[in-house]
Amino acid sequence: METKVHELTASENELEVTLQYDEIKSELEEAYKEERKKISLPGFRKGKAPLQMLKKIYGDAIEYQASEKIANKKFWDIVESEGLKPISTPQLTDIDFQVNEKLYFKVKYEIKPVLEVKEYTSQEVEKPVFKLREEDIEKEIDALLKSKATYEPADEVSEENCRITLDLQKLDDEGKYVEGSRSENMLVDLSDPKVNPDIKTNSLNKKVNDTFNFTFVDEHMHGEEVHKETYNYECNITKIEKIVMPEITEELVEEISSKKAKTIDELKQQLRDNFQKYYDEQSDRIYTNSLLNKIVENNNFDPPKGYVEILLKRFVEMERENSKKYKSPFNENQAKTQLQGRAEWNAKWEIVMESIAAKENLAVGEDELEKLAEVESKQTGISVDKLIKFYKDTKKDDGLLEEKVIEFLKEKNIAKEFDPDDKKNEEPKEKKPKGKKK
Repeated sequence: METKVHELTASENELEVTLQYDEIKSELEEAYKEERKKISLPGFRKGKAPLQMLKKIYGDAIEYQASEKIANKKFWDIVESEGLKPISTPQLTDIDFQVNEKLYFKVKYEIKPVLEVKEYTSQEVEKPVFKLREEDIEKEIDALLKSKATYEPADEVSEENCRITLDLQKLDDEGKYVEGSRSENMLVDLSDPKVNPDIKTNSLNKKVNDTFNFTFVDEHMHGEEVHKETYNYECNITKIEKIVMPEITEELVEEISSKKAKTIDELKQQLRDNFQKYYDEQSDRIYTNSLLNKIVENNNFDPPKGYVEILLKRFVEMERENSKKYKSPFNENQAKTQLQGRAEWNAKWEIVMESIAAKENLAVGEDELEKLAEVESKQTGISVDKLIKFYKDTKKDDGLLEEKVIEFLKEKNIAKEFDPDDKKNEEPKEKKPKGKKK
């Protein structure tokens, strides 16, 4: 067998193979046996015709038909033995089978290009630092206490500390009922700051069976323009209840804290710790994503199309499974359009990441897999050998390598911390009108 690998582009190779007839005889014999099962000859039951007779009558046709399957099998045998790394579906570009002489073929396949990576260290990247606010802790305490509140019937809405039950009817611009737009038994907590201010104001001093109107303005973006839609509703109050907050006791605090605190001060500290941990995780996630985006932008290139397509199919399938799980509508074409950019970015990042790993001599060794297996073996009771085999079968080392590269990048780049609230308070810059090109 003669093989040659031709580099067509940085991301595409072509394998050229020549096999002598004797080297594929065993595969041809298997092809004859398979075809004999399907063929009937006069004087013989189906599948029982002698092989020599079969070869004499159909030999050339069977061997030509089998040659493409043999070429495909031999390609993957060579991939395994030579350590080739195709990343998408290979394409048979040429095949020449000569009976009793040889099989010649060419296969084109994509590979991950090795990039001359640049500008992946000493980069300044913004990192938001979220500040813990005591008002957030107080709101969370209120929410926890409210989950244990009781409700007493009330004659009228005398304050915001009420819960009301409403029947809602949508109105058109002329104040008439919109058919099919009625909702009943809607619970509204007037103490909730997110409740429409019109509902709070217009329901005040109302009694059961009283009605009031309110307006809801839906504001969203259409391209670069703000689009507003106004909706009008009539409400009929069917029930009024006063919210009675529970007395704060040690027993209550233990209950709402899952027995992690006994006093309200201990609970507040627990919440502070939880909030801070969440804020830190979000800050790190945003910084990491921004850092990786910047490095991919600094090393931008066109990723292999076939590999992007494979990733896109994988993402679409995940979206399909999620839609089944959550019983939500699924549109395959829409999903492909929405996920195309994600597939392209992931293809770029994988190649940039592996190129950085190669340049910086970052790798995942057998000893690291063994250490991980020893830890997980104690936790799961599965043997170390089985875990290592599982890691290799599922390419666990790829994920570990990515983690190692990300940690390297976080160490070698500069996090420029900022307070997101400061940016919110900045005056927006006035957009200059776009002039016509002369």
